[in-house]
Amino acid sequence: MRLRLPRWAAVTAVLAVLAGAGTWTAAALDEPPPVQREDRALTLDGVRIDTSYFTGAGTGRRPAVLLAHGFGGSKDDVRPQAERFARDGYAVLTWSARGFGASGGKIGLNDPEHEVADVRGLVDWLAARPEVLLDTAGDPRVGVTGASYGGAISLLAAGHDPRVDAIAPQITYWNLADALFPGGVYKKLWSGILFSMGADARGDACGRFAPEVCALRERVAVSGRPDAEARALLEARSPSAVGDRIKVPTLIVQGQTDSLFTLDQSDAMARALTANGAPVAVDWTAGGHDGGDRETGRVEDRIGAWFDRWLKKDASADTGPAFRVSRTGGVDSTDGRATLRAATADRYPGLREATRELALTGPRQRFANPAGGAPPAVSAVPGLGGGLGGLSSSLGVGLALDFPGQHARFDTAPTTEPLRVTGTPTVRVEVASTASDGAAVLFAKVYDVGPDGRRQVLPAQLVAPVRVEDAGKGRSVTLTLPAIDHEVEAGHRLRLVVSATDLGYASPPTTAGYTVAVEGPLTVPTAPAVTTQAAGLPWWVWGLPLLGLAVAAALLLTARRRTAGPAPEPGLAAVPLQITGLSKKYKGGERYSVRDLSFRVEQGQVLGLLGPNGAGKTTTLRMLMGLITPDEGEIRVFGQAIRPGAPVLSRVGSFVEGAGFLPHLTGRENLELYWKATGRPAEDAHLDEALRIANLGGALERAVRTYSQGMRQRLAIAQAMLGLPDLLILDEPTNGLDPPQIREMREVMIRYAAGGRTVIVSSHLLAEVEQSCTHLVVMDRGQLVQAGPVAEITGAGDTLLVTLGEPVADALVEKVAALPGVGSAVRAEDGLLVRLDAPDGGTADATALIGELVRLDVPLTGVGPHRRLEDAFLTLIGGSA
Repeated sequence: MRLRLPRWAAVTAVLAVLAGAGTWTAAALDEPPPVQREDRALTLDGVRIDTSYFTGAGTGRRPAVLLAHGFGGSKDDVRPQAERFARDGYAVLTWSARGFGASGGKIGLNDPEHEVADVRGLVDWLAARPEVLLDTAGDPRVGVTGASYGGAISLLAAGHDPRVDAIAPQITYWNLADALFPGGVYKKLWSGILFSMGADARGDACGRFAPEVCALRERVAVSGRPDAEARALLEARSPSAVGDRIKVPTLIVQGQTDSLFTLDQSDAMARALTANGAPVAVDWTAGGHDGGDRETGRVEDRIGAWFDRWLKKDASADTGPAFRVSRTGGVDSTDGRATLRAATADRYPGLREATRELALTGPRQRFANPAGGAPPAVSAVPGLGGGLGGLSSSLGVGLALDFPGQHARFDTAPTTEPLRVTGTPTVRVEVASTASDGAAVLFAKVYDVGPDGRRQVLPAQLVAPVRVEDAGKGRSVTLTLPAIDHEVEAGHRLRLVVSATDLGYASPPTTAGYTVAVEGPLTVPTAPAVTTQAAGLPWWVWGLPLLGLAVAAALLLTARRRTAGPAPEPGLAAVPLQITGLSKKYKGGERYSVRDLSFRVEQGQVLGLLGPNGAGKTTTLRMLMGLITPDEGEIRVFGQAIRPGAPVLSRVGSFVEGAGFLPHLTGRENLELYWKATGRPAEDAHLDEALRIANLGGALERAVRTYSQGMRQRLAIAQAMLGLPDLLILDEPTNGLDPPQIREMREVMIRYAAGGRTVIVSSHLLAEVEQSCTHLVVMDRGQLVQAGPVAEITGAGDTLLVTLGEPVADALVEKVAALPGVGSAVRAEDGLLVRLDAPDGGTADATALIGELVRLDVPLTGVGPHRRLEDAFLTLIGGSA
């Protein structure tokens, strides 16, 4: 497999491309230089592979980059990075892997006989391009990079094809079996997410997966534990299988907040490649698969420099330190994001350097694995844990939950000075199990506990699973805890928790009792050679003081004073919401989602936000909550400008695009857990008041999985009402409800606003809006059509119902709409709704309309006023409905 393909194979690949449908297009860029893109389908081993080829300006040969996408994505996901590489002087080839995007074939989890063979075919194709630099005939100068699934293929490509010259794998795995079955325990939550990405719309159980992969998934998911055959298949398709062959320069980028591919995967990768003699650098970013800051711009800069050094042979390229880790240092007051500082070392320290021992106290403890493994403890939650984990080091923010009777815990003494843990802590424990097979499935984690002994944070939201066999009579084992980079403040202590369950993993379905006792200290690595960079002043401030003084004087005289945000407006302190000139166009879009939108909401109002699909309602609500940033305009809530993390958002409650609950917890427990995650005092939740308004009754003490859709909706409303926010935002709160439930939801909104608070509701049910709302804002194509009291809008203008003796053609309706003095004409169930639009604000002439209708031979049987919200809405938005 290490041999190069014969030259005729490269020729065959080129001929296959020439036979395919190829098109050249210029990539749309706002700035020079332009990038040329060629979209083409290659046929590799009888399978259609969708590719895009990017080149920048200039002539002559250049190195090439193969750019791979992540699992569930396609070549389109990496197009911006491909264009950037092309502008920097590379020939770039992207492709959709088998089973993804427009490519054919089945998902084989980077099968060497298929996906990896495809990459060899892509290298052959590059070797035939006149723009690509060759080391020898048929051997292009090429680097490979990608994230996650694409990161693994970069490693596998280097192991299977000696023509690959440098790689930069990102947030990926070394051994997929170890990643999905860590400690012999099935990672069911992440596995389920990954396999759902490969599903298709036909309801096929295997979706787009290769049969052997599908069979593995079904077998392990049913049994709840991996078998030898499953491990063997995943290991054979892992970079570790060819690890001894990977000897090219490698930049390893791994995420700290990543429960899918943890830091131990990159550690194994770094140790193996360093042993091969390859130049290796390791970079731990703040984010990962669980969320958080992936530091995309910085990482792409570093990959670019890495390829400049090893592909362009530019010795002056700064490839960065041998080891770098991003550390949080508080929150930026301007945007609410965690600030990051680099810590570096001139060599990679590994995960167990310079250990310290901390004594643990606590008696031998017995706890139980519940039937069905439920309710499970909570550690990492994909998409949520990373954002919180990224703040844990500096702010003590986190979300973790261990149920009584299902875990044991042991504490260290409070630290007398700050302690930086960098790597994997370990501890020796004795485990005994009453399970029939004598096994124990345990989940170990280390909390950072505050001086009060109660406030605890789980660094990076990570947990280490382990299956302990033959523990019926007791067995000593060493627990290797998750690799982290975390500072423990002076006065804090570390807490070892060993739990029987975890949300992300499969626990045994049968009840079992476990006993755990510590047999030694908690050993923590400190990696003292890794030093955090100080945030010093630029060198020229010290070296050129006169220039510094001149710049400072110029700034004082000419620059506007920068603040964390626009100053509050005292005159709007009692106004729940004022939107002024709001516009938003999504990146790459050709039209505005919201454009020049302005309206105001007063206290005590229930405002209905109406518009057809695509009118911009949800985009407006997301901007209002600080989830996305407007391109232009301003949103003020109680006089405070809205931006991500703005303190005034604590006065806003929201229910937008559905709510997620833990099904095994009761309604009350879900609400308490949600409020705990906000970090605000429990007494500020006003839980009883919110529940009284939502009117859930005894259902609060039942598991959410037993709830009807209407009860879930009301629980979601109660969650939005926690803290009794002064402004409540509800997006389609009646979706999926039956008429009695809709009526109850209407009463909930009216009761809530009755206390002087304000409600904004977006809904398609116009009859309900008419009964529950006091005011309306009507939008169409991102713009404001009309705003005002409901009664004013339903009676606004002069809308007439023209009843007909027989149906009329569309052409005749268009003629009616074009009549002088007619604003719009649309079909209604009883005939035509005609909105009169008198010129210069005068009185519309219904008599003249009747004469015109007769002249057009419209078979009218009557003309009269019409005043329903549905009709007013249809006439306001015309054909957009």
